Order: sequence, then structure tokens, then C-alpha cells
Amino acid sequence: MLSHGKGGLDRCIFFVQRALYTRSHLPLPGNNQTIPPMSPDETAGNAAADFARSLVANWQTALGSELLGVYLIGSLAHGGFSRHYSDVDMAVIADAGLRGETIDRVRAEAAALSPEWGPKLSVFWADRRFASGRFPPLDRIDYIERPVVLSERERVEPVRPTLQEIRAYLRAAPFADWAERARAFATAAALEPKDRKPYLRALLYPARFCYAYTTGRMGSNDDAVGFLRERAPAGLDVASIEQALACRRAAADPDPLFALRAVLPAQVAACAALIGSSQ
Repeated sequence: MLSHGKGGLDRCIFFVQRALYTRSHLPLPGNNQTIPPMSPDETAGNAAADFARSLVANWQTALGSELLGVYLIGSLAHGGFSRHYSDVDMAVIADAGLRGETIDRVRAEAAALSPEWGPKLSVFWADRRFASGRFPPLDRIDYIERPVVLSERERVEPVRPTLQEIRAYLRAAPFADWAERARAFATAAALEPKDRKPYLRALLYPARFCYAYTTGRMGSNDDAVGFLRERAPAGLDVASIEQALACRRAAADPDPLFALRAVLPAQVAACAALIGSSQ
């Protein structure tokens, strides 16, 4: 498995070395230090990446010579993968893009291949000019900066979205959709099992939003919360976001955090004020 760029290559080499040396606790080559066993999230991340690699053959069969490249993006590429909450984000680039029936076919094959990871498959796709497809601005930046190459015949890249374009994107549907969900959770009488993942994401989203809106970059939840500790907008409750991050790291259900729904309207207001201050 190759990774685009020296930093990505170094990261892949490290994880390969780690996988080889973890069980015996031997020192890494050229290093006198030993490394601890992999965490449950790292173990799950390796399994999810193996699943994604095995799915490359399905994309090759479905697309043939049209296929330009298959990549991991998201938390499997830039870090912060959660065995309980993360999706398996794959980017697929083809000459003329992907048809709906092709995506549906590979999704069905993915579910048959792995009942655990198949339902978590999230496909980002584009044609060679990035003129059509499902590839929002922040995910394009993730693809430009930190992809993990699973298969590549030809490397093609979109024009890098500007900060102004990212802000315009974020303050439209992403902000509106989150604000609607946040207000609904704030008035909910109980947390239904089907809403656990969306609820935790609603608690965490202000961190991701503020980080991306301010910097124009895609980061992990850890990156975003770390950013907030230094540069939180006025009125934003960082403590509730830190509790949500701890819940995510523990792969726990967020039921004990249900009382935090009371802060969500103020979180929406703080993010709205950030948008207003930039216009």
C-alpha cells in the first residue's frame, strides 16, 4: 500500500513496522524504544483498511480501464478512527465518474464481503475533472493532502478549494442540517438507540465546524478539539465537546451525556456568530 506524499509514506511505513513488531514488543529497526500494543481502535482501523483494500478488486471489475484511482480518506487516512463511530471513507476516481447502479453494486458486494464494515462504507467519487460526483470541498482537501493510495493508475487532483469556498459550503447545508438536528435533540425527551451516533456527532460538530471554518482544513476530532482549547469562539461550551470526544474515544454510547443537549442551542448560536463575524 502506497501513500501519496512523503509524510503519508512515512506514516504508512510506521504502521507497517508497528504491525510487525507489536506482538513481540521488539524495538523498531534503528530505534531503541519499544512500542505498546495497538489500541482497540488501531486494531479495528487495520481491519477496516484491510476490508477497503480487498474491495479494490470490486471497483476494478466494475469500472475496468475507466478507473483512475482508489483511496482511503477520512479518519482511516488522517487519524482518529473510532471502531464504534467511524465510517470507512473511500474515494474513487474514474474517467467519466460513477453511475448509481455501479455504486449500488459495489455497496452490495461490500456488505456481503464484511457484515461488520460493509454497512459503514462511504463512497466519495468524481470524474477526472472533478466536474461531477460526490466530493464536497473539505473532502477534496483531505484527498489532496492526506490520501492513502489503494490503487492508482493516474493521479488527478481538483483545484484546491479556497477558504472562501469552504466557508460558503459550511454555512449552507452543513450548518443548517446540524442546527436543525441540534435543536431537535435539545427538546427530545429521550435518546433513542438509533439516534446515539447522530447525537454524539451533534455534540462534536461545533469543533469540526469551527476548525474547518477558521482554517479551511479537514482535521480529526482530536485536531478540532485541540484547536478549540486555544481559539474557541465566544459563547461556545468547549467542556461539553471534550466530554463528547472522551465518549467517542471510549467507543461508548452517549446516553450518560444526554443532559448536555441543553447546551446545543447555545452552540448553534456561537457558530452562527462565527459565521456572522466573517461576512
